[in-house]
Amino acid sequence: MPLPSSWFGSPDDAATRLAAHGYLADPATATTAYLAGALEKPLLVEGPAGVGKTELAKAVARVTGAELVRLQCYEGLDEARALYEWNYKKQLLRIQSSGDQSWEETHDDIFTDEFLLTRPLLTAIRRDEPTVLLVDEVDKTDVEVEGLLLEVLSDFQVTIPELGTVAAVRRPFVVLTSNATRELSEAVKRRCLYLHLDYPDAERERQIVTSQVPDLEDRVTHALVDVVHRLRELELKKAPSIAESVDWARTLVALEISELDPKVVNDTLGVILKHASDHDKAVRALTSARQP
Repeated sequence: MPLPSSWFGSPDDAATRLAAHGYLADPATATTAYLAGALEKPLLVEGPAGVGKTELAKAVARVTGAELVRLQCYEGLDEARALYEWNYKKQLLRIQSSGDQSWEETHDDIFTDEFLLTRPLLTAIRRDEPTVLLVDEVDKTDVEVEGLLLEVLSDFQVTIPELGTVAAVRRPFVVLTSNATRELSEAVKRRCLYLHLDYPDAERERQIVTSQVPDLEDRVTHALVDVVHRLRELELKKAPSIAESVDWARTLVALEISELDPKVVNDTLGVILKHASDHDKAVRALTSARQP
């Protein structure tokens, strides 16, 4: 019997509803998405760039009508940008206008919600409406930021020294994404369900492209996906993502292309390859593949 969940009724329900909103989830993805909601556990999605990790969180938000709160991670991210900070300028103005108030009275006056600037983690914790919290590219942060995440992921609560502990009234659906540029701590991993996403096989990618760009002729879609998969076998700086496959399909529709011949491929490679060295390597590989 399925576990009760306010997010998805079952893995099949997750797959069906995600597909209806443009995200074709394989059985493992649909099952893990369902369990993340049913067990109220964060979901760590790992894999190469461009395989749909971020899009999964966006799709869950679209499907369920939840608000998407995104924390974009980067090197140097600190607590003030991830959690909260105080509006010091506004506090200073209040202090200057406090007149003869004692410091104790002024302190209690300036450390209130009125002066609190909430950042993504605290925003998601405090919302009482359905919320999807996306912690994107968590592997780009410093190790110290993981300690901050642990309190949030463990108990879905945040401690603010001046105000006390703020606990979630309604737990958000949490998705952490990682491109695996560094190994995350075991403490973070223990608190999460884990899903590894890789590039889809040719058949599934054709389904994805067709669902997103139904106006592209089937034979062109097959040829496009074939080229993309051959390019991913090369040692490129940046392999084409699924999103770039879709962009390429839209480009071909805009150009009214009915045949993916060598000239069209060469003229439009800039849609899927963003480095000159990758472009040159791809042209050589595709040219040699066409030679008898």
